[in-house]
Amino acid sequence: MKIGVLALQGDFDAHRKRLEELGAEVVLVKKPEQLDGIDGLVIPGGESGTFLNLLGDAGFEKLKQFVRVKPTFGTCAGAILLATEVENPKQVGLGALDIRIRRNAYGRQIDSSIREGSFSGSPLEMVFIRAPKIERLGPGVEVIGTEGKDPVAVRQGKVMAATFHPELSTDSRVHRAFLELVSNGTR
Repeated sequence: MKIGVLALQGDFDAHRKRLEELGAEVVLVKKPEQLDGIDGLVIPGGESGTFLNLLGDAGFEKLKQFVRVKPTFGTCAGAILLATEVENPKQVGLGALDIRIRRNAYGRQIDSSIREGSFSGSPLEMVFIRAPKIERLGPGVEVIGTEGKDPVAVRQGKVMAATFHPELSTDSRVHRAFLELVSNGTR
């Protein structure tokens, strides 16, 4: 199984390490043509507007085609990019998840925190850094993680997103769930 990690900005290396620990072959994706040779993709946190600038129009279109057919997992800014609707400010998304998401909904960098939430029914440490908030869920979106009453991890078809940073905790269940999604999609 070959997993790409979009390596334009953000802590893509922490995702690479976690995926390799779980046995995946990892490709750091820096060019659109690298999407052709992978089974799944992780879009890490960072700044979603910067991702759009670095991708450019051609890279954005190639990524949009990829997320329609291959398993993709976005964390924080990656979750923002995967959404159909983005607020604060409005921004274009890839439209892979039928959600409305609000950028920086939990405050600025100084308001970052570690909280306990729930993932697939079990407690999970969650690291929130300038985190977005999912404000609307479409009918096909399944909530797989919550913090309080807020959905913080969702799945729709072959696409997963988390508004927190699972790569920064020691628990590997979120990445394992993504690898299972990729494995199921490649059978």
